[in-house]
Amino acid sequence: MMDCTWITARRGRWQTLFVILCLFKLSSVAGQARYSVPEEQAEGSFVGNIARDLGLDVARLISGKARIITKGSRQYVDLNRDKGTLVIKERIDREELCGKTTPCSFSFEVILENPIQLYRVTVEVIDINDNSPSFPKDEINLKIVESVPSGTRFSLESADDPDVGINDIQKYTLKPSDNFKLEVQSQPDGGNFVEMILQNPLDREKEETHTLVLIASDGGEPHRSGTVRIHITVLDANDNAPVCSQPVYKADVKENSPEGTVVTTVSANDADKGHYGEVTYSIAHVARESKQLFEVNIKTGKITVAGKLDYEKSKTYQLNVQASDHGGFTDTCKVIIQILDENDNVPTIQLMSFSNSISEDSPPGTTIAVVNVDDEDSDGNGVVKCSINSDVPFKIESSLTGYYTIITEDFLDRESVSEYNITITVSDQGSPPLSSSKNINVKVSDVNDSPPKFDQSEYSKTVPENNSPGFSVFTLSASDADWGQNARVSYFVEEKEINGVAVSSLVSVNSESGVIHAVRSFDYEQIKWFEFNVTARDAGSPPLSSVATVRIMIQDQNDNPPQVLYPVQTGGSLVAEMVPRSADVGYLVTKVVAVDVDSGQNAWLSYKLQKATDRALFEVGLQNGEIRTIRQVTDKDAVKQRLTVIVEDNGQPSRSATVIVNVAVADSFPEVLSEFTDFPHDKEYNDNLTFYLVLALAVVSFLFITCLVVIISVKIYRWRQSRILYHSNLPVIPYYPPRYSDTLGTGTLPHVYNYEVCRTTDSRKSDCKFGRAGSQNVLIMDPSSTGTMQRIQSEKSILDEPDSPLEAGLSATYFYVESFVDCFGNMLFFSNEATMKWQVRAFILVFLIAAAVCQIRYSVPEEMRKGSFVGNVAEDLGIDAKRLLSGGARIVSGDSSEYIRLDADKGILVVGERIDREQLCGQTSPCSLNFEMIMTNPMQLHSIVVEVLDVNDNAPVFHEKEVHVEIVESALPGTEILQESATDPDVGINALHGYTLHPTTHFNIKVLSSPNGNKYAQLYLSNALDREKEEKLLLTLTAVDGGEPQRSGTLKIHVTVRDTNDNAPVFTQSNFKASVKENVPKGTLVVSLSATDADEGMNGRVTYHFNRMSSNVAELFHLDENSGELTVNGVIDYEENKIYEIGVQAKDQGGQSTSTKVIIEVTDVNDNAPVITLTSFSHAIAEDSPTGTTVAIINVKDLDSGKNGKVDCSVNGNVPFAIHSSLKNYYTLVTNGVLDRERNPDYNITFTAMDEGSPPLSTNKTITLRVSDVNDNAPIFEHSYYEANIMENNSPGLSVFSVKAHDSDSGQNARVSYLLIDTELNGNPISSYISVNAESGVIQAVRSFDFEQIKTLNILVKGQDGGSPPLSSNTTVKLNIQDQNDNPPQVLYPVQTGGSLVAEMVPRSADVGYLVTKVVAVDVDSGQNAWLSYKLQKATDRALFEVGLQNGEIRTIRQVTDKDAVKQRLTVIVEDNGQPSRSATVIVNVAVADSFPEVLSEFTDFPHDKEYNDNLTFYLVLALAVVSFLFITCLVVIISVKIYRWRQSRILYHSNLPVIPYYPPRYSDTLGTGTLPHVYNYEVCRTTDSRKSDCKFGRAGSQNVLIMDPSSTGTMQRIQSEKSILDEPDSPLEVRHLTH
Repeated sequence: MMDCTWITARRGRWQTLFVILCLFKLSSVAGQARYSVPEEQAEGSFVGNIARDLGLDVARLISGKARIITKGSRQYVDLNRDKGTLVIKERIDREELCGKTTPCSFSFEVILENPIQLYRVTVEVIDINDNSPSFPKDEINLKIVESVPSGTRFSLESADDPDVGINDIQKYTLKPSDNFKLEVQSQPDGGNFVEMILQNPLDREKEETHTLVLIASDGGEPHRSGTVRIHITVLDANDNAPVCSQPVYKADVKENSPEGTVVTTVSANDADKGHYGEVTYSIAHVARESKQLFEVNIKTGKITVAGKLDYEKSKTYQLNVQASDHGGFTDTCKVIIQILDENDNVPTIQLMSFSNSISEDSPPGTTIAVVNVDDEDSDGNGVVKCSINSDVPFKIESSLTGYYTIITEDFLDRESVSEYNITITVSDQGSPPLSSSKNINVKVSDVNDSPPKFDQSEYSKTVPENNSPGFSVFTLSASDADWGQNARVSYFVEEKEINGVAVSSLVSVNSESGVIHAVRSFDYEQIKWFEFNVTARDAGSPPLSSVATVRIMIQDQNDNPPQVLYPVQTGGSLVAEMVPRSADVGYLVTKVVAVDVDSGQNAWLSYKLQKATDRALFEVGLQNGEIRTIRQVTDKDAVKQRLTVIVEDNGQPSRSATVIVNVAVADSFPEVLSEFTDFPHDKEYNDNLTFYLVLALAVVSFLFITCLVVIISVKIYRWRQSRILYHSNLPVIPYYPPRYSDTLGTGTLPHVYNYEVCRTTDSRKSDCKFGRAGSQNVLIMDPSSTGTMQRIQSEKSILDEPDSPLEAGLSATYFYVESFVDCFGNMLFFSNEATMKWQVRAFILVFLIAAAVCQIRYSVPEEMRKGSFVGNVAEDLGIDAKRLLSGGARIVSGDSSEYIRLDADKGILVVGERIDREQLCGQTSPCSLNFEMIMTNPMQLHSIVVEVLDVNDNAPVFHEKEVHVEIVESALPGTEILQESATDPDVGINALHGYTLHPTTHFNIKVLSSPNGNKYAQLYLSNALDREKEEKLLLTLTAVDGGEPQRSGTLKIHVTVRDTNDNAPVFTQSNFKASVKENVPKGTLVVSLSATDADEGMNGRVTYHFNRMSSNVAELFHLDENSGELTVNGVIDYEENKIYEIGVQAKDQGGQSTSTKVIIEVTDVNDNAPVITLTSFSHAIAEDSPTGTTVAIINVKDLDSGKNGKVDCSVNGNVPFAIHSSLKNYYTLVTNGVLDRERNPDYNITFTAMDEGSPPLSTNKTITLRVSDVNDNAPIFEHSYYEANIMENNSPGLSVFSVKAHDSDSGQNARVSYLLIDTELNGNPISSYISVNAESGVIQAVRSFDFEQIKTLNILVKGQDGGSPPLSSNTTVKLNIQDQNDNPPQVLYPVQTGGSLVAEMVPRSADVGYLVTKVVAVDVDSGQNAWLSYKLQKATDRALFEVGLQNGEIRTIRQVTDKDAVKQRLTVIVEDNGQPSRSATVIVNVAVADSFPEVLSEFTDFPHDKEYNDNLTFYLVLALAVVSFLFITCLVVIISVKIYRWRQSRILYHSNLPVIPYYPPRYSDTLGTGTLPHVYNYEVCRTTDSRKSDCKFGRAGSQNVLIMDPSSTGTMQRIQSEKSILDEPDSPLEVRHLTH
């Protein structure tokens, strides 16, 4: 082995060759080595000793920074420089690395620096058998027609094994091999493909599917294999006819269903596959009407409605749906369709008799119209219900079948409604129901039955007082709804007295016009209003009248002057009011009170000062009469003031009154006495007022409590008395008579009687309860007994039966109705009232049935002439012809056609118009006409049926004249071809009879019948067909009927014989060859393939498919399935593959196929640009690196060969770098100038590699080289001096300001730290005030600042980078402390102490602007926070003092007077101008006096109970009023109750009724042994003495359960409920309980 070359070199002659090759390579590469290693080795596995093989020392590998350079992104081998060996770095997969290429190797370079040395190393990867053969698909599906001949080849996709050599696929095996065998074919590229050959014919009837297993095996160790399953489906030949899923389909469809409505879906299955298995559907051999009504979808078999279905014409249809395949085979499916009746006919209304006028006094039940109603529908849809609108007083009743009578249901009133529009509505019972309506108009003739009616029931009119007699007040009017004389109205005043005076002396009314006149003049003060009645009477006989109430309101006039109530005027003037001389402006002196007996605005009063001693001193309120001062009272004003006030109302004209008010202007009463005369004094009374109030309160309270005690005592006494009276010795038997009646009429009391039961005077202590009976029994009459009864008890409460307030009667009425009917014998009805109506209706129904029981039937052939005789209806009914004329006999039919006409003169029926049986009834048999003959006076109704007989007037008709049928030549004899039928409208013997076919060489027919009786012909194959002999056949199908003469119809059937698939496709060439250039665009045509098939139609259609090709080839080429054109579908690369071999298979639609090969050669073009690989690159270079420093090593390679593979490399742009070629295809990038990172921190260097091809191709690659930093720049602050502001009272840690310094360097050299240069402030280190964040430069306050202590701070901040050595710079920061309004003002003068002191004295002679004192305050804040303002917040007299806003001086604002209080208290607020502002308050006491003793008398404090004493009198008066009110209210209530009870006793107490305390229970003798064997009803009446108790309505007074014992004669058991009397309320609202 040689050090410079191969470690795997072999001995012998090959060694010399390796040495020569090695020496040749040394000219371009310093050395190379080659190694081999198996794939899938573990990481770290040894590859080779590269240091030894290249003759290098391990130290050289380390100093030269030896490293491996690879072209791709993956590095399979790593270099261990310490040992000089190559080891596996990651798992090597040979198949992933090289695919099928062999041998497989990869190369890389080992590079060393200082100096640069490059060594190439090649490592061959040896294959191991680690992959199994695999097929492209897990399963292969093939379809083969069973008629394919033996020897047919089928190409299969080959398996793939990524391994190579002996580890690749060696053989294929097919299991089982009963029908098929394998042949492996070789391809020019060395590959193989597999073909499967049919060696035994297939038989689908024996085995429809085959599953084979194809096994591919390799030759490696261990042995591996792959399998694929081949599923073969044997395609059937067309030898099966379609088969209907059901022989008979049944479906329902509603009549009138819209076109397109799905009826049902017919389904047929064909065992054949593909085209022969497609089934089409058509309707065959059905009536023309059926074909017009229904259609079938040719593909889906869906039967839909195509015409209008009418249940009345036909109720069922049968369709024959023929299912056909494309081979000519058919089957017929029968479909029976039932038509469901729909409510599609609207009922018709015919007015038979009608009276258009009726008197309004006609009794209920009067007939006004008779109508006939008919509906053509059947069953429920034909059942009609006739009604009229509910807003008319009429009803409609059924009289005969289809006839209704409209009668009056209630009394009529022409005045309410003069005519009625009656809407007759007929609706059937269909869903949805249909209806029709008819309107008739009925006029109501008039009867005088309406009294006159006033416009209003009450009239009100206003009349001014003092009116003149005969004054017209107003006019009232009454209207009469009647006509003529009955509507003439006269008016009269009803006589009555008003205040003792007849109403006729007050007003009168004009009898004709209704005008009301005033008889006299009215006075509002004597009578304000009065009412009277006016009667309006019409002129009818007897006359009718109505009454209206008239209210006359007297309107007030201003005829009374005002009256003064206060002050009271007497013969001498008194001192009304005193006004102190200190009274201010607006002082209330007194109030003048006056009233006016007039009303409204006549009573509105106004007050005016007419005369006064001093008019400048007083004024009077215009509206309220208040007298007030209008200026300050002075000492100069006279003591005695006399005021004259005039009171005036608002009437027109106005009236007035005058009052004199004396006013004394003085501060004390002695001053008044000197001016006024003496007057009595109530001082003594006032002194004793409190005493009398307390005494009165005590007396009233005592009386009230005594009254309550007496009332309670009386109540307790009466309650105890009631307990004694409750246990009365009088017999109290709670007997309540049952509601029984004698229904047989055999007892002593055969009818119903009512008895009264009177209660005793003792019943006042018990209550009478009315409710349900104590027991509830049922009475059943026994005809064999004379009186035995069981009991029926009504559930209805006795309260439901109206009676007197305290009585009610119970009764039950029973009756019977007896009716006799001649036709059906005697019928006796016994009924109660609830069932009476039903019995009457049943009787009428039986009568009507007896009235219409006759029916006549005739027959007549169709197509008879008009006027032909039908039958003698008069003779057949036994009616005289005159009766027909007198009764107005006529025929009534359901439709408008008059097929039959009545000749009333002769009494016969004749043909009215031509009758076509087929048009009238269709296929319905028998066919008949139904109509009624009606006669009146009396009404008679006869039903007549005329049957129409059929004649043979129609021939059988096929729905189509010609039919085309296709059939395959392989069809078997007996195969059904089609079904056809003809239609004949005739019935019976005249209908369709049979079918015949001509010729019958290959086909014949069967005549079959459908479930509805229709006959049809079934065409079937009788002999085998041969398309080569005869391709088309013509058949004639004839249909005949059985009538005389016989009629027939024909159908032409065209039969076409179709071919079967018995030929496989054939290619025009055995192999196809073509060439194509690489990189041609998609869609480029490579070659056109062609194959032909001798079959016709779908069997001759050939499609083309790829066969046995790899997936990458399928992506490169596209084969058109229909045309066989092979085009380029991907990118073809000559460097990847130079030749392609593709398998193509041609298939027809019957499953037969053939295969061929297409060989494509690829022509090379220059399409590869050079590739630049960066083998070594330092992303960063120091900015102080010297010129010539190596930056990168690149490798340039071009995959093309020749000139296209020669490459030139260069550097683009003006950069301080150059490129030099070091080895072949290797280039070195070095520096070519000085670098400066601050100017250019990085460079984008672009390499350009260009080949010498034509045209030349080039490649660019750009690398980014970063210049690494050297610390050669110091940090620089943005500003050399900073200034910032901070508010005082800040929170510690507050961020004040941020400084920022920048360093042009990068990385750690540009990282700036901020430091605080330590200095002192007021003896404290600056760091105790401020701190700086070393990272961000944020300056933070360490403590809270106080502006009053420190106003500014100057600090030094240093910025230092992180380089080595570090560089730094400084900046100065000035912080200004800003003031906040955090100190309130401080009052220096006046000094505030715990108690208020008199600060200043103001003489009473002080003038305006007198300086009282000055409030002095300061604020330690600065600026506007220290600006102070002074305001007067509160003062005893705000009109006396003011405070200077800026200086705080307190001065007088008016002249001081004697009336000003001595003690003046001022509250001054001192406020600064801060935001928010702060304030301080100071209280200044000012004494308005001329001497100091005068001050002391006002400011000395002493306790005073004045407020308590003032309130004592008020509370005493209030308590007295409340107690007095309660006492008086109690007395009034007691007296009222007593008077009420006394009056009641006077009315009811003296009763002469018998006292019978007996209450018979509601029991009855059920055995018939008592003296009263029958049923009686009793009423309970209470005596006049029962006023002492209340009547309680509810349940029965006792709740008893009677247990009747048939063996006893009257024994009863009783359960009595008890209730405590204490649960009942007492008198006067008491209710007592009845018990025993």
